[in-house]
Amino acid sequence: MLDIAEELVRWVGQGRDFAVATVVAVSGSAPRRPGAALAVDGDGTAVGSVSGGCVEGAVYDLCRQALQDGEPVLERFGYSDQDAFAVGLTCGGVIDVLVVPVRAADPARPVLAAALAAAAAGQAVALARIVSGPPALRGRSLLVRPDGGYDGGYDGGFGAGDGLDRTAAAEARALLETGRTGSVRLSEDGSHCPGGLTLFVESAVEPPRMIVFGAIDFAAALVRTGKFLGHRVTVCDARPVFATRDRFPDADEIVVDWPHRYLESTRVDARTVLCVLTHDAKFDVPLLTRALRLPVAYVGAMGSRRTHLDRVARLRANGVTDRELARLRSPIGLDLGARTPEETALSIAAEIVAVRRGGSGAALTGAHTPIHHDPPTPARTGSVV
Repeated sequence: MLDIAEELVRWVGQGRDFAVATVVAVSGSAPRRPGAALAVDGDGTAVGSVSGGCVEGAVYDLCRQALQDGEPVLERFGYSDQDAFAVGLTCGGVIDVLVVPVRAADPARPVLAAALAAAAAGQAVALARIVSGPPALRGRSLLVRPDGGYDGGYDGGFGAGDGLDRTAAAEARALLETGRTGSVRLSEDGSHCPGGLTLFVESAVEPPRMIVFGAIDFAAALVRTGKFLGHRVTVCDARPVFATRDRFPDADEIVVDWPHRYLESTRVDARTVLCVLTHDAKFDVPLLTRALRLPVAYVGAMGSRRTHLDRVARLRANGVTDRELARLRSPIGLDLGARTPEETALSIAAEIVAVRRGGSGAALTGAHTPIHHDPPTPARTGSVV
């Protein structure tokens, strides 16, 4: 649900009643991952998606029904080869969808509204919802903050006792710290056995960073592409005449500094993407020496194959090991035959996605590899995956 937070915040501000359908479990091949959501308001307006089209009509009807009768519902959609006209996923996967009404008088509405507002503002927050268990608890929500504090619509929690609230908040906080969305099985009293209650936790975290080093024309196209992929994009260059807002209006931040010095002073994490477009040894070598030793998601450097060989020799002379060099994506991007800045940005973005998702970058036509590389996320007693 947090993936459509901006639109739902607007609906809340307008006082609209709506129902939200959220994918809470996936097995096999499916077009959307847990957390994907479709919302429908009282006028029938819809936003979001749970399946890319396969079961949208059926889920839309469930939302309308939930909005009318005020009852949450958990529905499973799969593939039926016995009935070609049955509602299901043509890709052969199975998804579980939780549909929850969010009406003005519902006790959980302020909780959901606060979670949506935080997510829309780019703040870290987790939303824990009871997917299965006692019928009276299904669909109830708990907002969990990074410090472990929590709020619920029923006496400050789920309304089933402090034990469940505390355990759920701890599980949600653990997921939030790693930016993960998943499920965990608990008992109604908050213990992990026998696990008759399923909790689904959505995490909203700050956007991953993309830092583009080198204020060249190719960088402007990459900034736009990075924003499209959901990154918070910084452009860094030591030359103030090139690193300007006029040249990079879409960047979140423009820094005039030596690249290696800025990288040493800024915060990065395991989701950060570093794109080095300077292809100038006096910038590249000290920058990449630092970058290849950081726990970031991706390090790519632009340049010809000849430039790459010269760069590698300089990095080795600077003490960079073969293991560290193995992390370097150079020449940067996938082989798309790119020529223009926009095509080159697409090539780089495609490689970033492939690295993040474990894809090969090869054409799907004629291949027998999986289309979706994300691992399945079944709930397990006392843990999340």
